[in-house]
Amino acid sequence: MRMTLGIFLLVVALGARAQVPRVIDIPTRPGVTQRFLFIAPEKPRAAAVLFPGGQGDFQVEPGGAVVRQKGNFLVRSRDLFVAQGIAVAIVAPPSDRQDLQGFRQSREHAEDIRAVIAWLRREAGVPVWLAGTSRGTQSAAYIATELPRAAGGADGLVLTSTVLNSSARGIDRPVPDMPLERIAVPVLVVHHKLDGCRLCPFTEAPRLVDKLTAAPRKELIAIEGGVTEGNPCEAFAHHGYNGVEADVVARISGWITQ
Repeated sequence: MRMTLGIFLLVVALGARAQVPRVIDIPTRPGVTQRFLFIAPEKPRAAAVLFPGGQGDFQVEPGGAVVRQKGNFLVRSRDLFVAQGIAVAIVAPPSDRQDLQGFRQSREHAEDIRAVIAWLRREAGVPVWLAGTSRGTQSAAYIATELPRAAGGADGLVLTSTVLNSSARGIDRPVPDMPLERIAVPVLVVHHKLDGCRLCPFTEAPRLVDKLTAAPRKELIAIEGGVTEGNPCEAFAHHGYNGVEADVVARISGWITQ
């Protein structure tokens, strides 16, 4: 069963504490809007911009129904983050794109997310973090290298199941090949020891952490346990923390709010 009893009880308990989910569209670049699904607890301790993996073609209807990326680790764990006191904004592609393929490492993407960060700071009044999973780490890490805190960037960065090499054709630059020395905010790296995705071998995660030379605080959390199903690069393999979602979310939330 993909949703464990612990996760189910957390989600049920959440109902009395979470605000109604909202779909937000904000203007970013000329003629472009950025949509995201916003869910917050009554008194958030922090906020996180969540970047799903794959092609980034997460879609949410105006009423709040998620119509794509239902299996993605960050998307399916959104209520768990809220239960831990974290307001979340799950970003869809901007209005001028259908997905994020070939767009994750672009100045336009950074500008769109700068607007999301600013909105969250005004709305929630708490530190704002970027959090990506799988190819979503290419968005989160790139934006962190391009937008320092003083220029409207985030207060911290979380990378889960990071893209660590470029062994597949057509993939954008892997995260360790970015100028990570520019990142001067805390960085948490989370990776399953048995991640079977060829782009995300756990053995290369320490190299990523070593390159974060300007981060005032950094850590690699190695995850064990859970179950793996299907494609090793997909959401219900160890790559997506299947069966250990509640533990992973609790550890991320505790680290960013300490």
